[in-house]
Amino acid sequence: MISREETDQLLSVAEGSYLIRESQRQPGTYTLALRFGNQTRNFRLYYDGKHFVGEKRFESIHDLVTDGLITLYIETKAAEYIAKMTINPIYEHIGYTTLNREPAHKKQMPAVKEAHDEKDSSGEDVTAEKRLTSLVRRATLKENEQVPKYEKVHNFKVHTFRGPHWCEYCANFMWGLIAQGVKCADCGLNVHKQCSKMVPNDCKPDLKHVKKVYSCDLTTLVKAHNTKRPMVVDMCIREIESRGLNSEGLYRISGFTDLIEDAKMAFDRDGEKADISVNAYEDINIITGALKLYFRDLPIPLITYDAYPKFLESAKAVDPDAQLEALHEALKLLPPAHCETLRYLMAHLKRVTLHEKDNLMNAENLGIVFGPTLMRAPELDAMAALNDIRYQRLVVEMLIKNEDILF
Repeated sequence: MISREETDQLLSVAEGSYLIRESQRQPGTYTLALRFGNQTRNFRLYYDGKHFVGEKRFESIHDLVTDGLITLYIETKAAEYIAKMTINPIYEHIGYTTLNREPAHKKQMPAVKEAHDEKDSSGEDVTAEKRLTSLVRRATLKENEQVPKYEKVHNFKVHTFRGPHWCEYCANFMWGLIAQGVKCADCGLNVHKQCSKMVPNDCKPDLKHVKKVYSCDLTTLVKAHNTKRPMVVDMCIREIESRGLNSEGLYRISGFTDLIEDAKMAFDRDGEKADISVNAYEDINIITGALKLYFRDLPIPLITYDAYPKFLESAKAVDPDAQLEALHEALKLLPPAHCETLRYLMAHLKRVTLHEKDNLMNAENLGIVFGPTLMRAPELDAMAALNDIRYQRLVVEMLIKNEDILF
């Protein structure tokens, strides 16, 4: 427990020397005093099982000081250079951004919509125009069967690199002993923390990083497998439509939980090679259960938290035209991969309702099943979430009934 003056005197012997002193004013609190640039710098020192003065945590004080000296040296001697690092990055020139441009048909879509909006305002039949818009959209989708280039943000996590590493955005050295930069958990891109703010939303997930199917972000999964929709959705729907459309209580009747869990593990383990045929699972309710579980397990629901309020608003509207308009606007808020998956699912559920005589499942019944499966209230207030359930049901019911117009 010594004063700042005594500390300064002790450390003035050499650059990089340090000591830890207990505060005279607040016993039990500690300061790391470090000699750098011919002056003594003082940092409040903390311990929670590891030592830290900022966000990096160290096993030993020696490592903390070593990392601190490296950082101070770089930031002092190369401050001007660091400020310019992101100005002319190599990232722009090595193909990341050019590979991920939006396909031309996506850029044309708003023009199609605007043209119809103009006609609507001049008094032509709104429903007919909406149906025409739907047909145009459908034709466009059919013409472009190739996998769309969905945009995805990088999933950066602070990372400790072993051995020398260079940033893949600016091509400069990543300094420090630990936590020298960040690494994308989905595609493996390594960059400085400050460079991560400049990287475009062009993450291309790699299967060696994305190891599971369930509980994986939907856009991450489709980009990793290079598909339009999650393969779980495609495979389950194909299986259900080939042998289950007339099954009474389809989607309402639950399958055996252990077998649903088994199907989930098969998808996680084998991906598109998973066997969900009648030989593996005779009961079609296992397949419907696996599909519903996939949607429930999504970290971000199919109808995302951001779009949730707008979808709920559409269900609360009284006028049917206002409902459709609000739904149409809400769909625009969904990420493209979510919207495409929802479109495909609603087209399937519409086909389920065409077999209502046999399966006894109409749009209202399916809404009850799929409302809470596809939508989750962003807030954690239990009462508010409970009140939302009837509107969630209505949203899905409206999406099914108006599938041909909305999509």
